[in-house]
Amino acid sequence: MMSHLLSIDSLSRDEIDHLMRVAARLEPVAQRRKVTRVLEGAVLGNLFFEASTRTRVSFHTAFSRLGGSVCDTTGFTFSSMAKGESLYDTSRVMSGYCDAIVMRHPEQGSVAEFAAATHVPVINAGDGPGEHPSQALLDFYTIDKEFTQQGKALKDAHVLMTGDLKYGRTVHSLIRLLARYAPMRITLVAPPGLEMPHHLIERVSRQGLTVEVRESLAGDFSDVDVVYTTRIQKERFTAEMMEGFNLSRDFTVDRAFLDSRCNASTIVMHPLPRDSRPEANDLDVDLNGDPRLAIFRQTDNGIPVRMAIFATLLQVEEHIERDLRDVPWFVPPTVGVDDTRL
Repeated sequence: MMSHLLSIDSLSRDEIDHLMRVAARLEPVAQRRKVTRVLEGAVLGNLFFEASTRTRVSFHTAFSRLGGSVCDTTGFTFSSMAKGESLYDTSRVMSGYCDAIVMRHPEQGSVAEFAAATHVPVINAGDGPGEHPSQALLDFYTIDKEFTQQGKALKDAHVLMTGDLKYGRTVHSLIRLLARYAPMRITLVAPPGLEMPHHLIERVSRQGLTVEVRESLAGDFSDVDVVYTTRIQKERFTAEMMEGFNLSRDFTVDRAFLDSRCNASTIVMHPLPRDSRPEANDLDVDLNGDPRLAIFRQTDNGIPVRMAIFATLLQVEEHIERDLRDVPWFVPPTVGVDDTRL
């Protein structure tokens, strides 16, 4: 039984499959067609000590749609840790107020240290360059849904991960998760100095993933099923790294790359935010409106997946169907202007 969600390593394949099934059951709630109040009266502590918009609001929304209420804390400046309070003390105090806690912290390992002080469920929403397990779960949920619609199987899928693979905690969690569903092929392409940590490559290779490392996006990627790209996280660079960093090659994923080197069914994903500036070498905005671009379906999928995490941790997943009812308010047929009808 899950007690915390700190790392993908803490989940068995059966537990991942269970979360995927619960998320699918909660899609009507996430899509605003149904209402449930299985967590009415419960309180979430949403503790974000590092900048976040999407992840923080996604967790807040997921808990609220289950009927709970949320207390938000953002940034060190407005926390007692700015006064020298330890993670242990903060954890114990917040656990007295809240039924579950979501935490993001700039230092790797800090969320696990925080969770060690409490029996209240704690969810790691990102610990520096460490992990981001809920993002990996929603990414996997997205891949599975997209594959199902295309009539593809996960077995032997080919996933290209590109961008900042050193500091991109989302890919650290995702490659761990995909290793549970091996055999599968992973191609890694990163700028010099931002490669995937070697210990992770060795580990997932032992688990059955076939991993290839390339130096650039030049060449043939026509058999790639998923392109997963991440922005270069310069906010994690040291001053020495920033001074010596030279992005001499093009790592941009754009329409020209997809049209000339991938295939018509390749899915494009990104954990967001994407850096839209031309010099950023990130995911280009010229793909907006392209059906291969799954980034907004990806963010939408974060709600049912995070609802499933809360429902499972707080052991209310068996009450979901009994509590469902229709929404009384107006709901638009699509969320975005270029979305297909729900």
